[in-house]
Amino acid sequence: MSPRRSYDQYCSAARALDAVGDRWTLLIVRELLAGPRRYTDLHADLPGVSTDVLASRLKDMEREGLTTRRRLPPPGAAYVYELTARGRGLLPVLEALGAWGAGELGERRPTDAVRAHWFALPLLRALREAGAAEGVVEVRLEEGVFHLYADAAVDSVEEGPVYGDGPAPGEPDARLVLDAVTCAALGRGETGLREAVWDGRVRVTGDGTAAKALREG
Repeated sequence: MSPRRSYDQYCSAARALDAVGDRWTLLIVRELLAGPRRYTDLHADLPGVSTDVLASRLKDMEREGLTTRRRLPPPGAAYVYELTARGRGLLPVLEALGAWGAGELGERRPTDAVRAHWFALPLLRALREAGAAEGVVEVRLEEGVFHLYADAAVDSVEEGPVYGDGPAPGEPDARLVLDAVTCAALGRGETGLREAVWDGRVRVTGDGTAAKALREG
C-alpha cells in the first residue's frame, strides 16, 4: 500500500484534499453514488484509468474511510465497493464542482467519452431547482437510460444510492426524455427544467408529484 501523502497544512481544505485530491478519486465517488459496484464495472465506466491506478485509489479510499469492500452472497460471490457515510457526504462537493465546471461543457470533443448516468447529478440539481425533487425519476437519453432518486439531498444520503443505471425499479414517478445537449444546457444554467419542458426539449410522462410539477409549473 502506498504511503499516505499529506500537504501537512493545518487547514480543512488541505485535509480534505489529503483524502480526495488524487486524480480519479472524486470520479470514483461519482460512480459509487449509484450504489455498490464491482471493480470491473468501475473500470468500464471510468475510461482512461489504468487497472493499477484504479486498484491503488480504491485501497487509498478504503484506508481514508470513504469506501468499504464486501463480498456478495452466492450466486454473485463477487466483491463490491460502496461508499461509507463519509464518502456519501461528498455528494454536495461533487454537485458544487459539477456546477462550477459546467461552463466547460461546450461542444462534445471527438475524444470525449460519455455515459448517460454522468448527467445524473446535474439533473438532480435541476429537479430541485424546479421544485420537482420527489420520488423516482427515469431519464432516457440516446446514450442510455438511468434513474434518479430525486429527493436525495445532503441530509438524506446516509444510505442508499442517489441514482442507478438502467430503467427505474418499478413504475417511476416521472419519466424524462431528452438529449445530451439539453442536459448540458441545464447543467450550465442556461435554462431551467420547467422551461425545457414547456418549450418541448424535455418530454415528461408519469403521474407522480415530480411529473405534475414539471408539466403544470
